[in-house]
Order: sequence, then C-alpha cells, then structure tokens
Amino acid sequence: MDFDSNVEFLRIAFWQIILAAGPLLAVALAVGLLIGIIQAATSINEMTLSFVPKLVIVILTFGLMSSFMLAQLSDYFRFIFDQITQIS
Repeated sequence: MDFDSNVEFLRIAFWQIILAAGPLLAVALAVGLLIGIIQAATSINEMTLSFVPKLVIVILTFGLMSSFMLAQLSDYFRFIFDQITQIS
C-alpha cells in the first residue's frame, strides 16, 4: 500500500458519500428554498410550515432512493473488501 493508493481509496469513498447523500440533500435544499420563497412572498413565518413538508418529502425521497443508495454502498464495500484480501 503506497500513498497514492490510499488517496485513491479516499477519493472513491468521498465520491460514494456524494452519490449516496447527494439526492437527499438536493431535495431538502430545493424544498427548503421553495418554502422559503413562499413564506417570504406571503409573510408567513411559521417554523412548522418549513419543517414538516421538508421532513415528509425527504423521507419519501429516502424511500425511493434507498435501493440505489444500498446498491452503490454495497458495490463500494465489495470493492474495498476485495482490495483488503489482495493485500494480505
């Protein structure tokens, strides 16, 4: 194991984190922005108005994207475990 391979493993790990968490974060950002615009336009400053819809939509998105996320992470861990077996 040299330094370059360790950096490559970290790069792949960070990319997998972005692929797994990115869709959820993007949906939460978009919903929060949309609700924020609506609240600013109507001057309604209710905290639950922004929290509850965002929570529901993020949970639905997590339910829809969970198979994709699980497949991505399973492939990554399979790759890492294959690399570990090749080392020893």
